[in-house]
Amino acid sequence: MHLKFCSYLAAAAFTFGTVAPSLADTWNVDPDRSKLGFEVQQGQGTVQGTFETWTATIEFDPQKPEDARISARIEPASASTGNAQFDGTIPSKDWFDVDGFPVAEFKADGAQKIDGTSYKADGVLTIKGVTQPITLEFTLEIDGDTAKADGTAKLNRLDYKLGEGVGSDTVGDAVTVTLDLTAVR
Repeated sequence: MHLKFCSYLAAAAFTFGTVAPSLADTWNVDPDRSKLGFEVQQGQGTVQGTFETWTATIEFDPQKPEDARISARIEPASASTGNAQFDGTIPSKDWFDVDGFPVAEFKADGAQKIDGTSYKADGVLTIKGVTQPITLEFTLEIDGDTAKADGTAKLNRLDYKLGEGVGSDTVGDAVTVTLDLTAVR
């Protein structure tokens, strides 16, 4: 019986493996031409920064956006605002706690075409072990084997326990994540 079951599984795996639908194109991010950033209100101004270390895996076919697979791994310790005080605070336990949580992750299975070159991908973002739903809205231009995407996602920093002891009048609760990405297939 065990041998018969194993033979059935092998046959099923072979059958499904040979008739599986083709996957969307795999896009490789060009880190020299891509930027992942963030903006947050601070007092009367806006603090802007970038994450210097991150990777993304993208499978996307504009004809079948619902089959898209998008994931990104971000190292919060690489955040840079150009302000030494902010940059020294960001990795701390009160903010990203990079010693306990060295990686933040975004994952989306599927995207939706809004119109023209505009899309949105509903996914999840995990920061400091907290996972929350998030929507990435983006435009996508493909020229041959090069894709250019610009997008934003909005989150509430308190949902991720970022700077819980800092009042909203000092640092705004709303954070906009910005994406300027170039990828090739």
